[in-house]
Amino acid sequence: MSLHVAVVIPAYNEGDDIVPVLDRIFDSVESECDIYVVVDSEADTTLPVVRKYAESQPHLHPLVNTYGRGPANAIRFGIDAVDAPIVVVTMADGSDDPRQIDTLARLVDRGVVIAAASRYLPGGQQVGGPALKATLSRVAGRSLGSLARVGTRDATNSFKAYSTAFIREVGIDSRRGFEIGIELTAKARRMRLPVAEVPTIWLDRHLGDSNFDLKGWIPHYIAWYRYAFGPQLTADQIRATAPHVPRSNGNDRNDVDRDGEDDNGGREQRRAGARLGLGGIYRRLRGRGTA
Repeated sequence: MSLHVAVVIPAYNEGDDIVPVLDRIFDSVESECDIYVVVDSEADTTLPVVRKYAESQPHLHPLVNTYGRGPANAIRFGIDAVDAPIVVVTMADGSDDPRQIDTLARLVDRGVVIAAASRYLPGGQQVGGPALKATLSRVAGRSLGSLARVGTRDATNSFKAYSTAFIREVGIDSRRGFEIGIELTAKARRMRLPVAEVPTIWLDRHLGDSNFDLKGWIPHYIAWYRYAFGPQLTADQIRATAPHVPRSNGNDRNDVDRDGEDDNGGREQRRAGARLGLGGIYRRLRGRGTA
């Protein structure tokens, strides 16, 4: 029996660049597959392109996010719209390998709650991208894998398959960047639920501009990094103890929370959190050779 998989793609002003990404997914995935492309507004240049594509592809669903601006809200909105038992989050820039969607989905079908595509497993690789971003991601991923035993060495990679039921049970608290991947990995670890991974080769985008806001999102990643360490919790306890992440100052599309409200003073909170958190991670890794 074929699996039913929903693929959620947050997009921001991709325009025609989204077309080859959609082509590759539909050509590569053998499972029954519905794709949900989620944008923040009707003015997004991705939307008319996806709507035209959908005229001849009934399994493509263009959505306008109403939860608030930014990729976290777009991903939440997309996940809430799906009716498939397995949901895969992948990027609009073509950096992920769509041929692995079936592999990740089958792992979830076999019983894990998260199947991660890992750049840091043997056979995996990250090609291109900013050096600092790559280093921080590698340090965080490998340290969480070895110290917190979260089940993957690449918790920060957004390219993952999830049990939809698991997400419905624990909820999503992220409201800003792409930290949903590490959030749900941390929650699975605190519930002692199985997580699996397969190696992947990630390619930096060659069309368009990246929307990844490294400086603004670091504190959000750090909050979930810390949350992964701790005793076992139930789903109700997860919902009650999710970390508070400082809101941002509202200067760009990623800086507005779910209600569209600004957070005055958020910039200094973020800077202080980033200095403390990254320092703690590096001190914890000193002498382990993880990075």
